[in-house]
Amino acid sequence: MRIVIGEDSALFREGLARLLSDAGHEVVAKAQDAPGLIAAVASASPDLAIIDIRMPPDLTDDGARAARQIRDSHPELGIVLLSQHVETRHSVDLVSRGRFGYMLKDRVFDVDDFFDALQRVAAGGSALDPEVVARLIGGRRADDPLASLSAREREVLALMAEGRTNVGIARRLWLTDRTVETHVSSILAKLGLANSEEDHRRVLAVLLYLNRP
Repeated sequence: MRIVIGEDSALFREGLARLLSDAGHEVVAKAQDAPGLIAAVASASPDLAIIDIRMPPDLTDDGARAARQIRDSHPELGIVLLSQHVETRHSVDLVSRGRFGYMLKDRVFDVDDFFDALQRVAAGGSALDPEVVARLIGGRRADDPLASLSAREREVLALMAEGRTNVGIARRLWLTDRTVETHVSSILAKLGLANSEEDHRRVLAVLLYLNRP
Protein backbone atom coordinates (compact mmCIF):
# COMPACT_ATOMS: atom_id res chain seq x y z
CA MET A 1 0.00 0.00 0.00
CA ARG A 2 1.32 3.46 -0.96
CA ILE A 3 1.10 5.88 1.96
CA VAL A 4 1.67 9.59 2.56
CA ILE A 5 2.35 10.75 6.13
CA GLY A 6 1.48 14.25 7.31
CA GLU A 7 3.04 14.82 10.75
CA ASP A 8 5.06 17.74 12.11
CA SER A 9 6.86 15.77 14.84
CA ALA A 10 10.01 14.42 13.17
CA LEU A 11 10.38 11.65 15.77
CA PHE A 12 6.81 10.40 15.35
CA ARG A 13 6.86 10.86 11.57
CA GLU A 14 10.06 8.88 11.05
CA GLY A 15 9.05 6.22 13.56
CA LEU A 16 5.72 5.70 11.83
CA ALA A 17 7.39 5.60 8.43
CA ARG A 18 9.81 2.93 9.64
CA LEU A 19 6.97 0.90 11.17
CA LEU A 20 4.99 1.02 7.93
CA SER A 21 8.01 0.18 5.77
CA ASP A 22 8.92 -2.79 7.96
CA ALA A 23 5.36 -4.06 7.47
CA GLY A 24 5.78 -4.01 3.69
CA HIS A 25 4.07 -0.71 2.90
CA GLU A 26 5.61 1.98 0.70
CA VAL A 27 5.84 5.44 2.26
CA VAL A 28 5.85 7.55 -0.90
CA ALA A 29 6.01 10.97 0.78
CA LYS A 30 6.29 12.64 4.18
CA ALA A 31 5.13 16.18 4.96
CA GLN A 32 5.63 18.33 8.05
CA ASP A 33 2.96 20.94 7.33
CA ALA A 34 -0.49 21.14 5.75
CA PRO A 35 0.51 22.80 2.44
CA GLY A 36 3.28 20.25 1.98
CA LEU A 37 0.83 17.44 2.70
CA ILE A 38 -1.63 18.64 0.06
CA ALA A 39 1.18 18.92 -2.49
CA ALA A 40 2.55 15.48 -1.57
CA VAL A 41 -0.82 13.80 -2.07
CA ALA A 42 -1.28 15.51 -5.43
CA SER A 43 2.13 14.41 -6.72
CA ALA A 44 2.45 10.93 -5.18
CA SER A 45 -1.08 9.54 -5.80
CA PRO A 46 -1.08 7.36 -2.66
CA ASP A 47 -3.66 4.78 -1.54
CA LEU A 48 -3.80 6.23 1.97
CA ALA A 49 -2.91 9.43 3.82
CA ILE A 50 -2.16 9.40 7.54
CA ILE A 51 -2.59 12.91 8.90
CA ASP A 52 -2.01 14.57 12.25
CA ILE A 53 -4.77 17.06 13.01
CA ARG A 54 -2.46 19.71 14.49
CA MET A 55 0.13 20.74 11.92
CA PRO A 56 1.91 23.93 10.85
CA PRO A 57 1.44 26.61 9.84
CA ASP A 58 -1.18 27.38 12.51
CA LEU A 59 -0.82 24.26 14.71
CA THR A 60 -4.58 24.22 15.29
CA ASP A 61 -6.73 22.05 13.01
CA ASP A 62 -4.61 22.51 9.87
CA GLY A 63 -4.39 18.75 9.30
CA ALA A 64 -8.14 18.29 9.50
CA ARG A 65 -8.74 21.18 7.11
CA ALA A 66 -6.16 19.77 4.74
CA ALA A 67 -7.90 16.39 4.96
CA ARG A 68 -11.20 17.95 3.84
CA GLN A 69 -9.47 19.67 0.92
CA ILE A 70 -7.76 16.41 -0.02
CA ARG A 71 -11.06 14.54 0.18
CA ASP A 72 -12.66 16.98 -2.25
CA SER A 73 -9.90 16.49 -4.82
CA HIS A 74 -9.21 12.79 -4.15
CA PRO A 75 -12.55 11.15 -3.20
CA GLU A 76 -11.15 7.60 -3.53
CA LEU A 77 -8.21 8.19 -1.18
CA GLY A 78 -8.28 6.60 2.27
CA ILE A 79 -7.69 9.16 5.02
CA VAL A 80 -6.75 8.38 8.62
CA LEU A 81 -6.54 11.20 11.15
CA LEU A 82 -4.27 10.72 14.17
CA SER A 83 -4.56 13.05 17.12
CA GLN A 84 -4.15 13.43 20.85
CA HIS A 85 -7.58 15.06 21.11
CA VAL A 86 -10.99 14.82 19.49
CA GLU A 87 -11.85 17.40 16.82
CA THR A 88 -15.41 17.27 15.51
CA ARG A 89 -15.75 20.39 13.32
CA HIS A 90 -14.37 18.74 10.17
CA SER A 91 -14.69 15.09 11.17
CA VAL A 92 -18.46 14.78 10.74
CA ASP A 93 -18.18 15.65 7.06
CA LEU A 94 -15.22 13.31 6.58
CA VAL A 95 -16.81 10.33 8.30
CA SER A 96 -20.03 10.74 6.32
CA ARG A 97 -18.10 10.43 3.05
CA GLY A 98 -16.42 7.11 3.89
CA ARG A 99 -12.84 5.83 3.45
CA PHE A 100 -12.04 7.52 6.74
CA GLY A 101 -10.45 6.67 10.05
CA TYR A 102 -9.93 8.68 13.22
CA MET A 103 -7.66 7.24 15.89
CA LEU A 104 -6.35 8.81 19.08
CA LYS A 105 -2.58 8.43 19.39
CA ASP A 106 -2.68 7.53 23.07
CA ARG A 107 -5.20 4.75 22.43
CA VAL A 108 -3.36 2.90 19.66
CA PHE A 109 -2.17 -0.03 21.77
CA ASP A 110 -1.83 -2.82 19.23
CA VAL A 111 0.20 -2.55 16.02
CA ASP A 112 -1.75 -5.32 14.28
CA ASP A 113 -5.05 -3.56 15.05
CA PHE A 114 -3.57 -0.33 13.72
CA PHE A 115 -2.50 -1.97 10.46
CA ASP A 116 -5.90 -3.63 10.15
CA ALA A 117 -7.58 -0.23 10.52
CA LEU A 118 -5.36 1.24 7.80
CA GLN A 119 -6.18 -1.61 5.42
CA ARG A 120 -9.89 -1.25 6.14
CA VAL A 121 -9.89 2.47 5.40
CA ALA A 122 -7.82 2.05 2.23
CA ALA A 123 -10.32 -0.58 1.06
CA GLY A 124 -13.24 1.84 1.47
CA GLY A 125 -14.28 1.20 5.07
CA SER A 126 -13.99 3.15 8.30
CA ALA A 127 -12.06 2.92 11.56
CA LEU A 128 -13.21 5.14 14.41
CA ASP A 129 -12.03 5.26 17.99
CA PRO A 130 -15.00 4.77 20.38
CA GLU A 131 -14.21 8.06 22.12
CA VAL A 132 -14.40 9.83 18.77
CA VAL A 133 -17.74 8.15 18.04
CA ALA A 134 -19.14 9.31 21.39
CA ARG A 135 -18.23 12.90 20.63
CA LEU A 136 -19.52 12.79 17.06
CA ILE A 137 -23.02 11.72 18.06
CA GLY A 138 -23.17 13.77 21.23
CA GLY A 139 -22.68 11.21 23.99
CA ARG A 140 -24.26 7.96 25.06
CA ARG A 141 -27.98 7.36 25.05
CA ALA A 142 -29.62 5.92 28.12
CA ASP A 143 -31.83 3.60 26.09
CA ASP A 144 -30.66 1.00 23.60
CA PRO A 145 -31.24 2.37 20.09
CA LEU A 146 -30.80 -1.15 18.68
CA ALA A 147 -33.49 -2.81 20.78
CA SER A 148 -35.92 -2.98 17.85
CA LEU A 149 -33.47 -4.81 15.57
CA SER A 150 -33.68 -8.55 14.97
CA ALA A 151 -30.70 -10.81 15.64
CA ARG A 152 -29.93 -11.00 11.93
CA GLU A 153 -30.19 -7.22 11.55
CA ARG A 154 -27.70 -6.82 14.40
CA GLU A 155 -25.32 -9.15 12.58
CA VAL A 156 -25.66 -7.10 9.41
CA LEU A 157 -25.12 -3.84 11.31
CA ALA A 158 -22.03 -5.26 13.04
CA LEU A 159 -20.52 -6.07 9.64
CA MET A 160 -21.46 -2.60 8.39
CA ALA A 161 -19.46 -1.25 11.34
CA GLU A 162 -16.44 -3.19 10.07
CA GLY A 163 -16.69 -1.21 6.85
CA ARG A 164 -18.05 -4.07 4.73
CA THR A 165 -20.18 -3.40 1.67
CA ASN A 166 -23.51 -5.13 1.06
CA VAL A 167 -21.72 -7.60 -1.20
CA GLY A 168 -19.14 -8.31 1.50
CA ILE A 169 -21.86 -8.80 4.11
CA ALA A 170 -23.73 -11.17 1.81
CA ARG A 171 -20.64 -13.31 1.34
CA ARG A 172 -19.89 -13.37 5.06
CA LEU A 173 -23.41 -14.39 6.07
CA TRP A 174 -24.12 -16.61 3.04
CA LEU A 175 -27.04 -14.42 1.98
CA THR A 176 -28.04 -12.97 -1.37
CA ASP A 177 -27.18 -9.35 -2.11
CA ARG A 178 -30.89 -8.53 -2.32
CA THR A 179 -31.53 -10.01 1.14
CA VAL A 180 -28.77 -7.88 2.63
CA GLU A 181 -30.22 -4.79 0.94
CA THR A 182 -33.57 -5.59 2.55
CA HIS A 183 -31.96 -5.98 5.98
CA VAL A 184 -30.06 -2.71 5.61
CA SER A 185 -33.22 -0.84 4.60
CA SER A 186 -35.03 -2.28 7.60
CA ILE A 187 -32.20 -1.31 9.94
CA LEU A 188 -32.18 2.27 8.70
CA ALA A 189 -35.94 2.54 9.00
CA LYS A 190 -36.02 1.12 12.55
CA LEU A 191 -33.27 3.51 13.63
CA GLY A 192 -35.23 6.47 12.27
CA LEU A 193 -32.74 7.15 9.47
CA ALA A 194 -35.01 6.50 6.53
CA ASN A 195 -35.15 10.10 5.33
CA SER A 196 -31.44 10.94 5.29
CA GLU A 197 -29.03 10.68 2.37
CA GLU A 198 -27.88 7.10 1.71
CA ASP A 199 -24.21 7.56 2.64
CA HIS A 200 -25.07 9.51 5.76
CA ARG A 201 -27.63 6.92 6.86
CA ARG A 202 -25.11 4.08 6.85
CA VAL A 203 -22.58 6.13 8.78
CA LEU A 204 -25.12 7.24 11.38
CA ALA A 205 -26.35 3.68 11.81
CA VAL A 206 -22.78 2.50 12.40
CA LEU A 207 -22.17 5.30 14.90
CA LEU A 208 -25.26 4.27 16.84
CA TYR A 209 -24.02 0.68 16.84
CA LEU A 210 -20.52 1.58 18.01
CA ASN A 211 -21.85 3.87 20.75
CA ARG A 212 -24.61 1.59 22.03
CA PRO A 213 -24.98 1.34 25.86
